[in-house]
Amino acid sequence: MSIAEYTHEEQIARDTLERYAGCPVTDFQPYLMLTNFPKYVDYFAESRSLKIHEGSMFKVAHLPEENVSILDFKIGSPAAALVIDLCSFLPLKAALLLGMTGGLRRHYEVGDYFMPVAAIRGEGTSDFYFPAEVPALANFLVQRAVTEVLDDERMPYHIGITHTTNKRFWEFNEEFKNRLKQSMAQAVEMECATLFAASYKYRLPLGALLLVSDLPLRPDGIKTKESSNRVYAEHTKEHVELGLLTVRRIEALLQHKARGARRSRPGGSTSFA
Repeated sequence: MSIAEYTHEEQIARDTLERYAGCPVTDFQPYLMLTNFPKYVDYFAESRSLKIHEGSMFKVAHLPEENVSILDFKIGSPAAALVIDLCSFLPLKAALLLGMTGGLRRHYEVGDYFMPVAAIRGEGTSDFYFPAEVPALANFLVQRAVTEVLDDERMPYHIGITHTTNKRFWEFNEEFKNRLKQSMAQAVEMECATLFAASYKYRLPLGALLLVSDLPLRPDGIKTKESSNRVYAEHTKEHVELGLLTVRRIEALLQHKARGARRSRPGGSTSFA
């Protein structure tokens, strides 16, 4: 890619991000928490007296004092790809997804946390970044920070592989449920494989801290309006605050030049091998 082509691509990305986020790209901080939930942005902003920015697609709040921004990019793999395509041009040091997932093991409970080491690429969008044989892996340094924080806070959590699908209403599709069981995935959601693949392509250290919000393979475990509202009421504050603790831990690891992060995308700022 020539300098001229890159400059044009970067300018289009910056312009698009400003339209979608409703704020200048210079407002974005070095650490980015991504989420699918506007309630998370609301809590983050209200608890810290921050202004909420809302453009044509994203909802964002920035906390310069702690070098962190939070962005709601909505739901699904195309939205996940878009947010990384745009934000990869920012001088980010790391990103963390605060998402929810369906737990697929009998001993999981709603309210547990799930730390994915990798994601099954069942969503299709990641095919734009890598051939099918390339795995979608979470960044090691970010996930190290996630597990250290969960251990320190004595939170119940599980480690494993999540299946990323592009089909939201799959709970009544027996063929898909059989494939889930055969894959031996421990969780199911709609964004991780895309985020992991796209961030790896652009060398943006990115991981995930997922909350088990439902148990969809149980007859009474499918998420409903009532159960969803209960999860938000009981876990929004905890999930966001754990995310902030994780960001601080990532920052500390980077300051000590811990292995596992490398940023060399034009516009990036870290270069730890």
